[in-house]
Amino acid sequence: MSDFDAIADAYIDMWNETDTDARKARIEQLFAPDGRYTDPLADVTGHDQIDAMINAVQQQFPGMHFTLVGPVDAHHRQARFGWALGPAGAGSLIDGFDVLERDDDGRVTLVLGFLDKVPSA
Repeated sequence: MSDFDAIADAYIDMWNETDTDARKARIEQLFAPDGRYTDPLADVTGHDQIDAMINAVQQQFPGMHFTLVGPVDAHHRQARFGWALGPAGAGSLIDGFDVLERDDDGRVTLVLGFLDKVPSA
């Protein structure tokens, strides 16, 4: 397992963590203090904003679970990996992939999120 495999696993676990204090601890461990997350629906910076965004997603999709899809592709300081969001044991509601960059300490400095499959309106 590479460092990026461990980072991707920790990242998915962070998205699935519903206990506020535990999620904040995961964010602080994973992200640099000025870490940034951006996707078509959000652009946030810092631990508090990342936590608020994840909380909002969990409120919008209660009971849904993120899973890592496929291998983690990484080189230098960046990696990309696919993920899916849906009910446990069922098909996904949303599919996407994220590209992340880490610093020399192994903490995430940037996540660029992309949505491949979203529910129709």
